[in-house]
Amino acid sequence: MATPNPVAFTLFGRSIYWYGILISLAVLLGIILAYREAKRKGWNPDHILDFALLAIPLAIVCARIYYVIFEWPRYADNPISALYVWEGGIAIYGGVIGGLLAALIFTKWRKVSFWQLCDIAAPSLVLGQCIGRWGNYFNQEAFGYQVASSSQQWFPFAVYIESTGTWHYATFFYESLACALIFVFLLIYRRKSKTDGNVFLWYLLLYGIERAFVEGLRTDSLYIGGVVRVSQLLSVVLVIFAAVMLIVRKRKAVFNAGEVDPRLVMLHHETDEDPESVEDAATAEAAEGAELAEDAATAENAEDAKDAEVAKNAENAEVAEDAAESKDAEEAGETEEKKEKGF
Repeated sequence: MATPNPVAFTLFGRSIYWYGILISLAVLLGIILAYREAKRKGWNPDHILDFALLAIPLAIVCARIYYVIFEWPRYADNPISALYVWEGGIAIYGGVIGGLLAALIFTKWRKVSFWQLCDIAAPSLVLGQCIGRWGNYFNQEAFGYQVASSSQQWFPFAVYIESTGTWHYATFFYESLACALIFVFLLIYRRKSKTDGNVFLWYLLLYGIERAFVEGLRTDSLYIGGVVRVSQLLSVVLVIFAAVMLIVRKRKAVFNAGEVDPRLVMLHHETDEDPESVEDAATAEAAEGAELAEDAATAENAEDAKDAEVAKNAENAEVAEDAAESKDAEEAGETEEKKEKGF
């Protein structure tokens, strides 16, 4: 397999590298995509241009700082060489951190939603990673362990590295393919998402899973103490963070929508029973409450009937008493009449 030439062409005696061309293309397409997404969300699209002017340089600086920190022995003897970015040595996670820092500054300045901006930028970010990884191909870098089996020595499963004269896992391609799939997913999901920030959280989750796996195959990883791969550790942390945030947000959305009674969840935590048992218990409790209410209503009706009967008896007694008094008065009248007639 012929090895690629990292130089695309020369201009005024200076070499123009494929890596720079691809990164520039990724940035341009990312801005266009974010610009259109901002319009779709009802944002002022010019905010994206303003944000790009802040985020791009800050991302480059942070990507370089991230790399230099974990490769400091290379620069300790000549610290000024840490500024020689054109010699290579940047890290994508450093760029993401720089972008997030820029987002925090920009949203405070413009008084716009941080999470909405992250959602707008997420598809552009992962598209840029997808394209940028092919710069690693032309530079013959970011490859994996050696592939010994001749049956596996074919591109894009493996890549021939001229400096070693051997075939290696094409980890740059694995990541580029994974980023392409994540990009497609985010394009579909962003139209269904109803919570600001979820698109970006899904990016962190999916990219973190992919990077944690691919990083384990690479031979040029940055290490902590020579044992722990920095990017792999950070990927695991981001996956956990994103997963927890998505779960919490989902439960909160369900509760707010009234689809689940929060009391069932409390009852579940108190009894440690399965959801069906909790639901049965809640149903039984509701039935018991209804039965008690029915008994109370029956008792109240009985009491009302008793009061009505007492009132009716009192009324009958009063009528009887009036009748008796009337009869006595009539008899007294007849007796007086007889006396007057001389009987």
